Amino acid sequence: MSSPDEPRPLRRIRSFVRREGRITPGQQRALQECWPRYGLEADARLDLAQVFGRDAPRTLEIGFGNGASLATMAAQQPQHDFIGIEVHRPGVGHLLQLIEEQGLGNLRLMREDAVQVLQHCIADDSLDRVLLFFPDPWHKKRHHKRRIVQPDFIELLASKIRHGGRLHMATDWEDYAQHMVEVMSGSTAFRNCAASGAFVPRPEYRPVTKFEQRGQRLGHGVWDLLYERV
Repeated sequence: MSSPDEPRPLRRIRSFVRREGRITPGQQRALQECWPRYGLEADARLDLAQVFGRDAPRTLEIGFGNGASLATMAAQQPQHDFIGIEVHRPGVGHLLQLIEEQGLGNLRLMREDAVQVLQHCIADDSLDRVLLFFPDPWHKKRHHKRRIVQPDFIELLASKIRHGGRLHMATDWEDYAQHMVEVMSGSTAFRNCAASGAFVPRPEYRPVTKFEQRGQRLGHGVWDLLYERV
């Protein structure tokens, strides 16, 4: 046991909290039966060409929620390969169900902290697109340090996205949208794709979620940010 006088090791600030929620019997079955086919373990560098059996454009989504939007994108873009990262088991189980039901052979999942995946599992210059839709805004000022969009994180993404690739972010918190713009403006690795201003119209490939539709009915705004790796 360490001495009480020894300094405690610093804990890395995580951008998420594990809120497990209720897992349905179907989600539990999918986790047990489908994960071996569609899940990727975060224990080694991935050979994505081998994982998918081809060399195709690759999209990584960080924090896919219940997976409905990611499943829709994978179904609509069969010429692309998709990897989704999510730490919450009900969402992973739900997306595994969708993969099985729709036969989405171009989609794989990972159940680990995105930073760990990027650092240890994804090769440099191997991604064509990274998606970060509606991340936790950590709206209280004292929690802003937990926001995933920080300079170090953007630098890490820049090393994984090939030149000419895209980083697409979306949020329904205006304060977070402005925070994203400020962080991105400090990076020389990305160019804002907005024709004017800082934001772009929602690209057609990004599905509108039920949560987003509800927010729009209530008059909430949504901000899409699109950047090119230069």
